[in-house]
Amino acid sequence: MAMQEQPESALAPGLTARVELTVTDADTAQAVGSGDVPVLGTPRVLALAEAATVAATADRMPGGSTTVGTRVELDHRAATPVGRTVVAQARLSAVDGRRLHFEVSVSDGDETVAEGRVERVLVDRQRFVERAARSS
Repeated sequence: MAMQEQPESALAPGLTARVELTVTDADTAQAVGSGDVPVLGTPRVLALAEAATVAATADRMPGGSTTVGTRVELDHRAATPVGRTVVAQARLSAVDGRRLHFEVSVSDGDETVAEGRVERVLVDRQRFVERAARSS
């Protein structure tokens, strides 16, 4: 089954990507409903970290495949005010069959705002979307 081996050879540990976000009012805990303070909300920190994981494997994705997030572990350590730019970095740390394990960090200049791990699973995009539509 050569098809089974292809994702693992294309998606090897060490792939990285970074994504930047300049915090706006729409990104705050107040705006996303995760708190009542005007600083970068944890759901947005997580979304940014996940975007970096997607970017890390985007150009190596086997045809017809995509990844979906299945597990997240995130420590959100520091508040980031509106107007500041944060950078999320993701590194593919391990590939276990269809499971992809990423280490993520979000920084604001020298300070680490958040760090953790994200697990994604390689799926057939069309089959996944069809199955999701049937289950609703």
